[in-house]
Formats: sequence, structure tokens, C-alpha cells
Amino acid sequence: MNRIKKGDEVIVIAGKDKGKQGSVIRVLPDGHLIVSDVNMAKKHTKPNPNQGQPGGIIEKEMPIDPSNVMLYNPQTEKGDRVGFKFLEDGRKVRYFKSTSEVVDI
Repeated sequence: MNRIKKGDEVIVIAGKDKGKQGSVIRVLPDGHLIVSDVNMAKKHTKPNPNQGQPGGIIEKEMPIDPSNVMLYNPQTEKGDRVGFKFLEDGRKVRYFKSTSEVVDI
């Protein structure tokens, strides 16, 4: 089980986008994350008339290492560390370390 999953709200703690907040769009197989509006890069594309694509400069999200983000805790309005614990029914869930509140319900 990963500490950060698709759809989680995260906050960047290191790098050029430090302090930005966004939701995880995708988790890549190597563990890197694609976060909305974070780590943007400009890509120059050629026009392709066969597919009807215009040329120009597009901005796209690039992967970011999970060590550079923290899960956003809405209760404290800050990034928070995540731990794992087992519930009484045997399910393994993530929880915020500062408040012991369960993330997965």
C-alpha cells in the first residue's frame, strides 16, 4: 500500500514549486507522481495536419518524486506525515500521524 494515491490532495515541500497544492492525477509505475498544476514544463510541438493538431508551445505536468510532497491534512491545513494501522475488522488504512485521523474510510 502506497502512502500517496491517485486523487489525494498533496502539498509540495521541496523544489521550485514549494508551497503549491494540488491533487494527484496519476501514480507512475516507478513511484513518481503527476500532480495537477505542479512541476509544469513547456513542450514545443510540431503541427500534424493528418491528426488536426496545431503546432505551438503547450504546458504539461511533469513527474515529481513522492519524497517532495506531503499529504494535505484539511484539519490542520498543513502537510502531514502518513502512517499505517489495522482496524478492528482487519483492514489496513492510512492515518495522519499528528491527529491520528484515518485518511481512508
